[in-house]
Amino acid sequence: MAKRIWLRRGPKQEVVTTLARAAVVIVSVSSILAGCDNRQSSAVQGRSVASASSVRGSFNQAPGGSPGEWTSQARDYANSRFSPLNQINRSNVGRLKIAWTFSDGALYGHEGAPLVVGDTMYTVSPFPDRAFALDLTKPGPALKWMYDPKPLPAALGKACCDAVLRGWAIGGGKLVYNLLDDHTIALDLKTGKELWRTELANVANGVTMTSSAFIVGNKVFVGNSGGEMGVGGWLAALDLNTGKVLWKAYSTGSDKDVKIGSRFKPFYPQYKGKDLGLTSWPAGMAPHGAGAAWGFISYDPETNLIFYGTSNPGPRVPAQRPGDNLWTSTVFARDADTGEAVWAYQFTPHDQWDYDGVNEMMLLDLPIDGKMRKTLVHFDRNTYAYVLDRTNGQVLRADTFAPQTWSLGFDYKTGRPIVNPAMQPRPEQKLRVCPPDIGQKDWEPPSYSPRTGLLYVGIFNICMDLTDHKVSYIAGTPYDGMEMKRMSVDGPNGGWGAFIAWDPVRGRVAWRIPEKFMVMSGAVATAGDIVFYGTSDGWFRAVDATNGKVLFQQKLSSGIIGQPITYLGPDGRQYVAIPSGVGGAASVQAARDGYPARGSTLYIFSLDGKGVQDGRVSGS
Repeated sequence: MAKRIWLRRGPKQEVVTTLARAAVVIVSVSSILAGCDNRQSSAVQGRSVASASSVRGSFNQAPGGSPGEWTSQARDYANSRFSPLNQINRSNVGRLKIAWTFSDGALYGHEGAPLVVGDTMYTVSPFPDRAFALDLTKPGPALKWMYDPKPLPAALGKACCDAVLRGWAIGGGKLVYNLLDDHTIALDLKTGKELWRTELANVANGVTMTSSAFIVGNKVFVGNSGGEMGVGGWLAALDLNTGKVLWKAYSTGSDKDVKIGSRFKPFYPQYKGKDLGLTSWPAGMAPHGAGAAWGFISYDPETNLIFYGTSNPGPRVPAQRPGDNLWTSTVFARDADTGEAVWAYQFTPHDQWDYDGVNEMMLLDLPIDGKMRKTLVHFDRNTYAYVLDRTNGQVLRADTFAPQTWSLGFDYKTGRPIVNPAMQPRPEQKLRVCPPDIGQKDWEPPSYSPRTGLLYVGIFNICMDLTDHKVSYIAGTPYDGMEMKRMSVDGPNGGWGAFIAWDPVRGRVAWRIPEKFMVMSGAVATAGDIVFYGTSDGWFRAVDATNGKVLFQQKLSSGIIGQPITYLGPDGRQYVAIPSGVGGAASVQAARDGYPARGSTLYIFSLDGKGVQDGRVSGS
């Protein structure tokens, strides 16, 4: 029987643990949580809600606009997903009822958030990527226009993990989004007319595009998917007015390909050298080494830097690619105008378990060690919650937020996790490791409240059995080599997942709500001290931001893996919107454990279910 050891980490501590008989180490914040049922939150011992006031931070809320609008997936450049609206608050959220619904008819996973500008809501379906404009001034609401881009059906056979779309963006009078078959398109907001369509790659080679477009000024930023298909990862900048490609930066390859030059000043010495995107790979493997950029992008107006993460290396068989495999599982800071890399940091060197680094980068100003720092907060698939200095990539904190066995701790001197030798895969040998390939948190984005100083995030409680098989590269076919089966982990609270409040300054859980299934929806925090999120089995919840008490819940027709938003309608009322439609990684568990059927319905809630047909309201 392996001995289980629970580790706690501080920002100044270098942890090295030895294990008798190759014991499995599970590092878990859940070990310090009191047991509770599946609908009640539990506070970490010694953590009072009131103490949040001493750890509050802030963020740049640009691009601004009306507080009642929602024009990008995260609402702001910082990826905070915080709304200043407070009509709906702790005292009245229990009165929420469905005001109206809309179905787009697509039965793949619904992951993107609807956007609202003025009196119109814009939503886009997963494949076939149809766009809809809904008139919020009319009951129903009325359809202003619908656009069908008719992407190539061949793309369906290349998408590794469902034909999803994680979002779309609005800017310059245009709705901009990616198609699964590697095109980015721009539509006129008023008419739905296609203004331009740019092809970024050839879907026949295994490249797809599932990420949300991101707009800053006159530029649109988009990235690719296909890390399991032997693609080379990249991020591209397009001209918002014409769709012309302005620059394209690859994740692997020469310094020229990666856009590394004289401005590149990483904090750690292992990233200082020539052509590391080639030399950290076996000869000839870097061009097919993945590092796809399919996550969310953030932007710092003060420095004009964009931040984004790259995916796992390819193939997923680590024995075939000795080396750190730069720049996969990495965060890049790039100049938004030129694409030049300014710094980079690799979350999981020589990633052996498919722990992509694509999860969101939240740009928060936080008091670290008593000093306000410009930080980047990132919940990685490898189960570390990172706080980096966003000016240079230094790791300020790295704390585990869920069970994991692959790492024995974190070395702050080198900036590298300490790999557990017993958890390294070997070809043709079965291995159980935590977390699985999708991590203890996948792409689902958290939210941050400057009122509490807490982050709110859906997490998992799962491991995997994996077996590696050596593979060869054939263009347009899977370049993978890893077979795996996910399973839940026995723990103090049980279940496949949880929704937690995380204190990024202290590096610990403030409260948690255990859930039966993985929590794969995004979250939204509001000035009404409410946090909204959904569950994979279809519950939409509103909880108290300070203590996690469930104040409202409604079962929907399908599982929820999308992102909620809240906005002011033209009638002056605050509404909350959430798409339902299970899919993506959750669909694997759905087939086995009886999730709701796939769906395609967007739900809009308001107090007492009132809408434009009930007239205007005054005040808040």
